[in-house]
Amino acid sequence: MIVNEDQYRFYNVSERNLSFDQVVSRLYHFVKCDPNKQYRLSIGTDSQVHSNGTKFITALHLHRVGNGAWGCLHTCWHQRKIRNLKEKIFLETMYSQEIAFLLTPFQLEKIFSPLHENANSNNFSFEIHLDIGTSGLTKEFIQEMTSKVSAMGIIPKIKPDSYTAFSYANKFTK
Repeated sequence: MIVNEDQYRFYNVSERNLSFDQVVSRLYHFVKCDPNKQYRLSIGTDSQVHSNGTKFITALHLHRVGNGAWGCLHTCWHQRKIRNLKEKIFLETMYSQEIAFLLTPFQLEKIFSPLHENANSNNFSFEIHLDIGTSGLTKEFIQEMTSKVSAMGIIPKIKPDSYTAFSYANKFTK
């Protein structure tokens, strides 16, 4: 897949304007630093309505279980204020799926190849974290949104296990 470099730019607290290829490289090097650990790669999106539209933040987060993480963010603005909850949840799920779709099997193999070299090939998971849960107004969307993610062959997570969406991405929507 050819990625339009201008469309997908990422950043975090220490780096700006990362291309998608640079993100894949950072993920690979993070795993390579300690290939004996378990890893959880998750993608999640949150949004916030502002005076000039709606800001969507998609977070890509690689958790070295029990020992740190590396992550980055992608911002997308909608010119209009999206107040309909179902539309917001649908768009948040879609943006997470879009970034997940960019991670080809070849790229995932590259990122996690240091684990294979150390016979730890089952020490990673790939998840999409949804900003929905069993409490509150979003519970009615659980079946529909988790089915969309599962159909991609990716593990869906909801609150309280969907920290990439409701915590990491949420911090940057303000």
